[in-house]
Amino acid sequence: MRLVSTLAVAGMVMGVLLVSVHRVTEPAILAHKERVLQEAIREVLGDPVRHEVLYVIDGALTAQLPDGVSEADAERVFLGFDGGDRPIGFAIEAGEPAFQDVIGLIFGFDPVDGRVLGMKVLESKETPGLGDKIEKDMEFVGQFEGLVAPLVGVKAGRGTGTDPSEVDLITGATISSRAIVRIINNALDRLRPALETYDAPGAEVGG
Repeated sequence: MRLVSTLAVAGMVMGVLLVSVHRVTEPAILAHKERVLQEAIREVLGDPVRHEVLYVIDGALTAQLPDGVSEADAERVFLGFDGGDRPIGFAIEAGEPAFQDVIGLIFGFDPVDGRVLGMKVLESKETPGLGDKIEKDMEFVGQFEGLVAPLVGVKAGRGTGTDPSEVDLITGATISSRAIVRIINNALDRLRPALETYDAPGAEVGG
């Protein structure tokens, strides 16, 4: 009984310590994630002058959350504006399982001409030296700028070279790089109608 009591007390103490550490570190972790997100938004939208947050509610975009819906539970997209306060495109977060785990990314999209403006991986546990090339191989990352959606993944060197939808996949990391293409296409399949019909103040997106 003494051993059981000792273990129980030790377990309680460890539990309290873990909860305390989580409460202390959580604000800093969340603040860091938000800074990373803000930098990524600017990157995939080509450094907009400003951006605003929009919420996806019942298949449409709104700047105001309905009553009873918390910001933590609502899906967000980010609409960027240029120096003339004209909308230039949306930054969209998305994620799906890949080879090792879920890949989380953000990409910019202009619904006027259907072009991807840029892509950045936010979270990945893909194999170091292979799958992690989806974020470290700048040639792969850079090719997303200007592509026309929906995207088509092709093995490196086997594309037409003229199709503006083609993405050259990474040799040795085909599954991971193909997952990037799938994540973007699936996000646009779901959100594109809302992006195309959103009546942003000012000129048309991309205009």
